[in-house]
Amino acid sequence: MLNVLKIAGLLISSLVLMGSANADVYPNRPVSLLVPYPAGGVSDVIARIVSPALAKKMGQPVIVENIGGASGGIAAQKLLNSPADGYLVMQGSPNELILGPLANSAIKFKSEDFRLVQMIGSAQIAFLVRGDMPVKDVDSFLAFAKKSAQEGKPLSYASVGPGSFYHLLGEQLSKTTNIPMTHVPYKGAGPALQDLMGGQIDFFLAPYGKSFDELGKQGRIKVLAMLNSKRLDSVKNYPAITESKGLKEFVYSIWTGYFVKKETPDAIVQTLNTAISEVLEEPTVKAGLDANSLLIAKPLSLNDLTKIYGDGTAQFRAIAKSINLQPQ
Repeated sequence: MLNVLKIAGLLISSLVLMGSANADVYPNRPVSLLVPYPAGGVSDVIARIVSPALAKKMGQPVIVENIGGASGGIAAQKLLNSPADGYLVMQGSPNELILGPLANSAIKFKSEDFRLVQMIGSAQIAFLVRGDMPVKDVDSFLAFAKKSAQEGKPLSYASVGPGSFYHLLGEQLSKTTNIPMTHVPYKGAGPALQDLMGGQIDFFLAPYGKSFDELGKQGRIKVLAMLNSKRLDSVKNYPAITESKGLKEFVYSIWTGYFVKKETPDAIVQTLNTAISEVLEEPTVKAGLDANSLLIAKPLSLNDLTKIYGDGTAQFRAIAKSINLQPQ
């Protein structure tokens, strides 16, 4: 009888230990993917392309959660307020995590509070204007913008918030051309695009989305150029900005990646890095990202990613300084 009880006790102990071990395996419950903008923009599209494949790879649901506001700062702060356990991952870029703290005095985090887990790709930037603007290319736009400013009606441009990358692009454009322009901030690219189509704003230097092609055909917007150094096959119908006379050097793009809190354990970060790297090789994911003209990133090691994020932080801080960006 004693032997039976002893064996039973050993079995129970083993089951408890096995349950405890399984509880520590990451992930053992759904993972939330934070998108720092409302639904409808390119960032949201990217997340919804990646999340099903990532869920399959991780063996757990990956739930997309849209939280806009403060140039992505609200979503970023939610990540920092959550446990560093890998169950909350943010799809972010220099726009939210580097420029946000430089532009918004209410944002108290630093770029260094986050860790880049893997790159997803670089977004091409489209030069969009309202559909009824009497211009046909970048150079005629500049002439129109100059004339409007001289008449006391400077053109308005959209961004996804003060200090965002798209705000900096507008400020840089105004500074480069010496043409006064008016900044109008939005919570995300979706609402900004709606107002552009409605004629409430004049132009938007925005992450390119495939939907722009149809909107252009319908006359609701005009795509004047892509801020690329040369024409790319995926957007070959649009001029590169280098084909203009007045803005040959105005070449920009911005990368997107997945982030966690800096304190997240290395084992969890490595699991995410490996899973996302494999997802980027999935044919359906590659096709979806390519269809939205995202330049897909080559998967990198964590050491390489740390360097890229550090270099990017220095680069964007320098741009902000060049236009004398002040926190508001």
